[in-house]
Amino acid sequence: MDNRHAALGLNDDALVAMYEKMLLTRLLDERAWVLNRLGKVHFLVSAQGHEACQVGAAWALRPGVDWLLPYYRDLGVILTIGMTPRDYLLALLAKAEDPNSGGRQMPSHWSYPPLNIFTGSSPVGTQVPHAAGIAYGAKLRGDDIVVYVSFGEGTASQGDVHEGMNFAAVHKLPVIFLCQNNRYAISVPQQKQMAVENVADRAAGYGFPGVVVDGMDPLAVYAAMQEAVERARRGEGPTLIEAKVYRLTPHSSDDDDRTYRPREEVEEWKRRDGVARFKEYLMGVGVWTEEADQELRRRLLAEIDAAVEYAQAAADPEPSDLLRHVYAE
Repeated sequence: MDNRHAALGLNDDALVAMYEKMLLTRLLDERAWVLNRLGKVHFLVSAQGHEACQVGAAWALRPGVDWLLPYYRDLGVILTIGMTPRDYLLALLAKAEDPNSGGRQMPSHWSYPPLNIFTGSSPVGTQVPHAAGIAYGAKLRGDDIVVYVSFGEGTASQGDVHEGMNFAAVHKLPVIFLCQNNRYAISVPQQKQMAVENVADRAAGYGFPGVVVDGMDPLAVYAAMQEAVERARRGEGPTLIEAKVYRLTPHSSDDDDRTYRPREEVEEWKRRDGVARFKEYLMGVGVWTEEADQELRRRLLAEIDAAVEYAQAAADPEPSDLLRHVYAE
């Protein structure tokens, strides 16, 4: 019997909890697409296909202690760390109660100070030097934290990524760089962006480890993250983890992926879906049943229904506040 989770220190309850976060991410993401097509959500970046990677990575972090600089596709990360479907929907619908920005930011530009989730920006890659800076400050203060920062393989071609990684390496900072490689920088395939097969191969040029993992397997990602976290806390510096994933949807709600991805390729990757594979793993080790799965789906959908109802009824931002935080008051 395959019981890799036991070797990683994960008990049966942890397995089920990880699967619950993965399924919640998938169901919430699917509901967001429905709201988009109904004209209620005007822009959406999907996490479908990345759930296993994101939940596995976040599981190795300490909510409210470690710092996170997630990128726009990291819905599974922020839900695992402690944000809620209501928080997410308030942001999607740009409501005044949106905890990320009060309805000011684009959707999926996370920011949640109580959980040390650092505010994101639209230019991709800017979060990487910010992560190195936060880690540098923590090292100077002697804080016992690690910093998580994520990005796609397209972003890995930005100069900000080089600068952040080089700085983190020189100062042996407690940063974990997670590249979620879904093969396409919007529509540009990896082979047209870089000559190396693996983004993780670049870590050697900075002087720290680079690890390639199956991003459709949450246990593989958790194992790599756990090792990177322990290494960072020992003062041995950063790690670059490259998780091979595949987004099952277009890049965003404004993208038509049929223009650059063969349908056969998409269907092939759907058969490797991490959510379905992890469900099979749970059933294989005897901690899950089809009946339990249907009950969990009913409970999560009820939670999402309530969150949608609340967010739609929530107040919009006051127009008079439009210029707050733009000019000095």
